[in-house]
Amino acid sequence: MNWNVEYEKWLDNGQLDADLRGQLEALQGDEKTLEDSFYKNMEFGTAGMRGVLGAGTNRMNIYTIRKASYGLAKFVAENGDAAKKRGVVIAYDPRHMSQEFAYESAAVLGANGIKSYVFESLRPTPELSFAIRDLNCFSGVVITASHNPPEYNGYKVYGEDGGQMPPASADAVTEYINSVEDIFSVEIKDVRELEANGILEVISDKVDVPYLEKLKEVIVNKSLVKEKGGDLKIVFTPLHGTGGILGVPALNSVGFTNIIRVEEQFVNDPNFGTIKSPNPENKEAFKLAIDYGEKYDGDILVGTDPDADRLGVAVRTKTGEYNVLSGNQIGALILNYLLKQKKNQGELPTNAAVLKSIVTSDLGREIAEFYGAEMIEVLTGFKFIAEKIKQFEETGSHTFEFGYEESNGYMVKSFTRDKDAIQAVLAISEVALDAKERGFTLLEELDNIFSQFGFYKEDLVSLTLSGKDGSERIKEIMASFRNQLPTSMGGEKIAHVEDYLRSEKSFASGETAPITLPRADVLKFYLEDGSWFCLRPSGTEPKIKFYFSIKGASEAASTAKLEKIRTELLERIEK
Repeated sequence: MNWNVEYEKWLDNGQLDADLRGQLEALQGDEKTLEDSFYKNMEFGTAGMRGVLGAGTNRMNIYTIRKASYGLAKFVAENGDAAKKRGVVIAYDPRHMSQEFAYESAAVLGANGIKSYVFESLRPTPELSFAIRDLNCFSGVVITASHNPPEYNGYKVYGEDGGQMPPASADAVTEYINSVEDIFSVEIKDVRELEANGILEVISDKVDVPYLEKLKEVIVNKSLVKEKGGDLKIVFTPLHGTGGILGVPALNSVGFTNIIRVEEQFVNDPNFGTIKSPNPENKEAFKLAIDYGEKYDGDILVGTDPDADRLGVAVRTKTGEYNVLSGNQIGALILNYLLKQKKNQGELPTNAAVLKSIVTSDLGREIAEFYGAEMIEVLTGFKFIAEKIKQFEETGSHTFEFGYEESNGYMVKSFTRDKDAIQAVLAISEVALDAKERGFTLLEELDNIFSQFGFYKEDLVSLTLSGKDGSERIKEIMASFRNQLPTSMGGEKIAHVEDYLRSEKSFASGETAPITLPRADVLKFYLEDGSWFCLRPSGTEPKIKFYFSIKGASEAASTAKLEKIRTELLERIEK
């Protein structure tokens, strides 16, 4: 793709959006930025597309949104008039251009005779997943870039089961998108006309009410929460996003009434002005919440990312400081509590199953197996968890109990089919309340889990490599490890390697075995003691990620082993 040619096409288009034209004119002479804006088309993968806002074929703007929506429209139409009538529900977060992109999507769908439902204001991504099922829609779209920096936005597409669109369907949509030769030719209809004709319906609390009602099912010990919920002091921040819209009402509805709102971060702000990054995985995102926790003596601090599909948690230590838990730790706490409670109540089915991603800690496997549940691994991405749940329903082979990823994504109940921070807020609050009633903090509860199942230490290192050059460097790193597999790391021998791109396990003995999961650009190295590290390019950001999961006889032993392995791995990357 010749970026100069595409750039000139945009400049020569007399109908080009005035704001985008101004951006292009301001970039004249900046060939590096212009090349990155036009050297390729915005990629549409199984999670939709996500990128930097701006003018160009490789940027998020009204034209790339229209093109993506055209592909979705053709896919819906391919499935007949019934699919067109069932339509597409659209939600959006507080980011720059989110509402505009939502209505651009509806304008393209309407031009193709497809019904759309657009939320009147911001809504969490998990509610979009629920809405697809509740309204019996054929598909769904959410405009969000999750926890990315403010200059990003994205377009995520969902199937009729409420899960992110599976690979086969996403491939079909991609084919239609790629058939568009002229990005400016996509037909749109005036949204006011579409609304007047009933093809576009703006919805308010039509889905809020049933979603809030279903959220009550997340609570396991309902009498405990109803009677004692007010004893737990919860500091809540939505990090300028959608989590506060339904998070606080959901907590109140089951009995958690002692909630301190981080008011500055309940303000919808596309620039996320009070934080460096709206990612609840990071301690920096909890700075204001920690101030509130110290002022009001909060038991736990909870934070949701801008589209409320990820949950972060911080808890007070014995010295009075607040410690931000990792995604793996939060998952272990919820999983252990859910299975223990259900086992004690005689409600854990014999075919109980827990789902986690391949880069999530194996501590969850130990917990699940202890209580008699099967742990099943899937590729990274909640769409694969949703696919498994659908399979369970069709075959009756397993009963879904919990699904999670190390990147702070959790699902307790399958009325949504994506990670759901509102469900997770309820679940971790119940765990904290139960622990408090027994005289423990969440950190002490976590120590009890480690004492029982082993001391696991996890880490994630993300290397950001932006632009065309960065993309090439990521490919080089992966190729380097594939072409010269390490036999040890940090002084520990590697027992076997899992290459998900080649669908093959290779053992130190020279034997091989197939991997039955779908192909993905992932390398996972298992040490002889069961610890592992993993390399995976991000599917949504210009990053390559290095995951570590280390098990030791003590916390100190795990930490020391992790440090040695991480240091050697990163030194190899830098060579």
